[in-house]
Amino acid sequence: MKIGILTSGGDAPGMNAAIRAVVRKALYHDCQVYGIKKGFEGIISGEIIPMNSRSVGDILQRGGTILQSARSDEFMTSEGRRKAKQALSDLGINGLVVIGGGGSLQGAQVIANMGFQTVGIPATIDNDIGCTDYSIGFDTAVNTVLEAMNKIRDTAFSHNRVYVVEVMGKNSGFIAVAAGLTGGAEAILIPEISFDLDEICRQLHKHAQLGKAHSIILVAEGLYGDPKEIEESSGFKVGNYIRNQTGCDTRITVLGHIQRGGTPTFFDRKLGALMGAEAVELLINGATEKMVGFVGNRIQVCDIKTAIKTKKTIDYGELELSHIMAGL
Repeated sequence: MKIGILTSGGDAPGMNAAIRAVVRKALYHDCQVYGIKKGFEGIISGEIIPMNSRSVGDILQRGGTILQSARSDEFMTSEGRRKAKQALSDLGINGLVVIGGGGSLQGAQVIANMGFQTVGIPATIDNDIGCTDYSIGFDTAVNTVLEAMNKIRDTAFSHNRVYVVEVMGKNSGFIAVAAGLTGGAEAILIPEISFDLDEICRQLHKHAQLGKAHSIILVAEGLYGDPKEIEESSGFKVGNYIRNQTGCDTRITVLGHIQRGGTPTFFDRKLGALMGAEAVELLINGATEKMVGFVGNRIQVCDIKTAIKTKKTIDYGELELSHIMAGL
């Protein structure tokens, strides 16, 4: 069997662990493996290279993706898809592993509809893919946010400041909720749930009078939609409002793409290894249009269509607990 592998969409720590697992598990089964550079665009442009065991040596500890990633407008056209089908057919590739987020899974579905066996691996720091508790990259991203919060907390205490910290999450608040609960954020603002910013301001003012003048407010980037300029971002809007309403010394920190990089944690490496190996097993056994998920501390396989259609919801119990723990 000839197996192709690509990474698509936003990079996520742990992608390299998945690539490594796919390559070495495929070689173990005497399959040929091809790495496709720059996602679906790489299929069209012919950036497809044979891979061996050494191709994935010393990459476990690296963030990002050695295959690189890109979004492809051409792949969205009928002509682009015709070129992609021809390129895969010319090399005799009959199985494809697609690593990425929701858009990548949709691309995998397109490839499957062309007649190629396809398996998806969820990898996005947003952790918003259905049918899996965790996506590759989420754990590392949350730990990156926690490290930043710890340092910000030090300076917030030293100067009696309120810090509004904007984290990634264009349409979801999974990072904000996880980091907020474990990092002790005084408030967490996410797109999925309504909030009363005036009440938060009143509580901040009240606690300042009682002697607690420093706080961290976590804001998901998608709280107020997609801004055109940094000054219009959700973090800046919340921070400026708090500053104007309370008079508190308020600072704004946008963590940005630092959340995507860095050495993957144990858990993201484990996910990459388990999911990558399972993806190869599925292809060898004739499966297609499947996604490898992780549910209840074990690998669980579902249809790609189901994963795409399933809207994942945050744990509202964790969000409520974080507010109780904050004491705000």
